[in-house]
Amino acid sequence: MSRVGECSRSTSETQIQVSMNLDGTGKAEISTGIGFFDHMLISFAKHGFFDLTVKVTGDLYVDCHHTIEDTGIAIGVALRKALGDKISIKRYGNMILPMDESLVLCALDLSGRPYLVFDADFTTDRVGYFDTEMVKEFFHAVTYAAGLNLHIKMLESGNNHHMIEGIFKSFAKALDAATMKDDRITDVLSTKGTL
Repeated sequence: MSRVGECSRSTSETQIQVSMNLDGTGKAEISTGIGFFDHMLISFAKHGFFDLTVKVTGDLYVDCHHTIEDTGIAIGVALRKALGDKISIKRYGNMILPMDESLVLCALDLSGRPYLVFDADFTTDRVGYFDTEMVKEFFHAVTYAAGLNLHIKMLESGNNHHMIEGIFKSFAKALDAATMKDDRITDVLSTKGTL
């Protein structure tokens, strides 16, 4: 059976619908109102082989903050639901990914314990209508809503578009590895007996 998680989130600032299939083929239907953010989420789905639907109406007349952060929360909730009991998953994933002149490391643990370490400095305030400071906020939201330990480190900087795209793609590849099932794991991969 496919592992699918959904989240419907509605506040005075955003209305969001997310569906995520961990056993997909990389199909994405994304509409956030922020072109560059759509591009990043489409890349995330494609490179992680996740089927992802994200529909967002947000208060973009204020700025992009609420839309991006709340989308991160909704994706994190959908991911947590899709993982279910976490039986047989590999739990850990990592990727060092080049994006032209940029190089990014991403490592994660689907431990149930949220923690984000984010080490990337951007040299522009925006890419399109996407504030670069929102990269960290997005991953912070995903991390805490999903309950995962995530480390992101920019090993080589460069063009800010390339840096951000490298981060999203490396996260996709690391998450794909961590969510894969392994027949040798008959319970959860933890001495505690729970994740």
